[in-house]
Amino acid sequence: MGHRMIATQAYGAARVAAPALHEHFHRHLDAARRGEMKLGTLPDPATIELMIDAAFWASLRREEGYQPLISLAYLQPEQAADPLVFEQSLPLTPGALTRVAPAVERPGIHLGVWPEGEDLRVWGTTRAVPTFCFVLEVAAPGLLVVKHDRGDEHLKFVNVAVLEGDEIKMIDEAASSLPDCPPLLTSLLGFESPATWNRPVNVLVQVAVSMREHGRGGALLVVPSGNDAWRESIVEPVRYAVRPYAALTQLLGRSDEEKGLASWRDELTRAVDALAGLTAVDGATVLTDRHELLAFGAKLRRRDGQPQIEQVAVTEPIEGGTAALVHPTQIGGTRHLSAAQFVHDQRDAVALVASQDGRFTVFAWSPCEQRVHAHRVEVLLL
Repeated sequence: MGHRMIATQAYGAARVAAPALHEHFHRHLDAARRGEMKLGTLPDPATIELMIDAAFWASLRREEGYQPLISLAYLQPEQAADPLVFEQSLPLTPGALTRVAPAVERPGIHLGVWPEGEDLRVWGTTRAVPTFCFVLEVAAPGLLVVKHDRGDEHLKFVNVAVLEGDEIKMIDEAASSLPDCPPLLTSLLGFESPATWNRPVNVLVQVAVSMREHGRGGALLVVPSGNDAWRESIVEPVRYAVRPYAALTQLLGRSDEEKGLASWRDELTRAVDALAGLTAVDGATVLTDRHELLAFGAKLRRRDGQPQIEQVAVTEPIEGGTAALVHPTQIGGTRHLSAAQFVHDQRDAVALVASQDGRFTVFAWSPCEQRVHAHRVEVLLL
């Protein structure tokens, strides 16, 4: 298929990434065809390269001072639900994408891309795409994310790759099979069966996304319910201790029938955003593993009798990534150091830490390694 785009300086990473992305989508679409769900169409490597190239150069432009934040999806109007179709399709060029960007910058709106003759064209917009549809999102200038839907419009898309400048990060599908992989990371990677997508761990995924979006940085500690040992790692009195607040617990305890309603989804989103908002307050927010809120603005301290943490193992779930042993302050500032110390001292707890610059780390104790493991997961949250 020889699609053309008006010539511009080539974005080298597009050509390098296209074959690997084509292989990824081919493999997943092939496996998914055994089911009955509506599936996306596989773009060839040349199409993937052109879409990435156009999106990258558009990301570096400005329209009336604004950065274009767009999402491109490879599908035809017949594959979309209630599509908005332009009478005249648009060329897939950086200029055309930049000009239309203000109309489609809200989350969940995709520009549909499909061949017309020898050219790739933008035919309109859609809010719904088939499972494993190729989606390319501009997250920031020079920062692109390739992702796909996992079959439910209410759940976060699964990230496949992140391209930033000349750096290509392919998400490692094998990361979830590593020993001690936290359930939160498995859910973020998106390799669970559809039956698991309403499980409580996915609420933490939504909280993580919301924490990252508020941009203030924050820490969330998930501690065992019915056990107050975590208080030994907290400076008393806690500034904003609360009576156990179980709004999330109650929402997750509703029947499967209620969980299928849009009103339940809306309630859950509001509750998640409210919890994530608390993490913007200086100090840590404390949540039980049953999603009961216990405190926010809590100051952390080293547990009596415990040594100062000196090293954590750091990994990122990308292909070719290797574990590094570093001092916690090499990941971030005092927030990261105190979260790592907390998990070192409270080994049945997990700490989620967002940085103001968008980095996101999940700290969990690794019984195999006998040390705190810091999972850098921002590539999964974009």
